[in-house]
Amino acid sequence: MWRTLLIIIAGNMDLDPDRRNEALTTAEPFIDGALTQRGCEAYTWAADLNVPGRVHVFERWTDAEALAAHFVGPHYLGMLKCLGGFGLKAADVAKYRVDCSEPVYDADNKPRADFFTETR
Repeated sequence: MWRTLLIIIAGNMDLDPDRRNEALTTAEPFIDGALTQRGCEAYTWAADLNVPGRVHVFERWTDAEALAAHFVGPHYLGMLKCLGGFGLKAADVAKYRVDCSEPVYDADNKPRADFFTETR
């Protein structure tokens, strides 16, 4: 049985700097496809404006079952094949299980680092 907690995937990949933009364009159909999958609430890649060749990855999944289905589906498998052609040099991507979510700003519009609405 799957435990139902929000899952965030976040990290970065370093590609050949001369081919990063081409890689982002080529990946669009796989990203768009992933966004149609059950449980996928966000799936995006973004170029890092300060590090040539770096791409930031962000995904949000409703549960582990949906993420597991993604990992064996055509969008993920196609993406892996696609990445191999763009000089993947390094990747540091992790998954996070989320047990609490709150706004960053409180009622006075002050940013808060603590989890201020959580019942203690």
